Amino acid sequence: MPRRSFQLAKEDESFLDSAHPAWEAIIEGQSRWLLLENFEAPAGFNHGLVGVALMIDPGYPDTQIDMAYFLPHLARADGKPINALTTQSVDGKTWQRWSRHRESGAWRPGVDNIETHLLYVRSFLEMELKK
Repeated sequence: MPRRSFQLAKEDESFLDSAHPAWEAIIEGQSRWLLLENFEAPAGFNHGLVGVALMIDPGYPDTQIDMAYFLPHLARADGKPINALTTQSVDGKTWQRWSRHRESGAWRPGVDNIETHLLYVRSFLEMELKK
């Protein structure tokens, strides 16, 4: 049974139920985390399917979701290095944090949500492979 320690907007939960049915919402310390399984990484990374963790700010959806965390850790299949990576412990596991941020003011409250953030995540992964 997936853990659901906090609620998300109905729109988010409907999207997650259809796209990532095993999603979990956990609270760890003062942080709220959304955990997803089987996120498809673009071809060109060492893993095709990974887990994704998103930190959900208490002010969400007015406050943006920032960055993404992956498990297992991603690497480029061609061996080229990836910048701005570190690790983060979440749910007793060591996730790989990708420090990627939108430009100031790019988050659109009332428009952007978990689904659009995952599209942004996919976009920054694809951009990494073009470097």
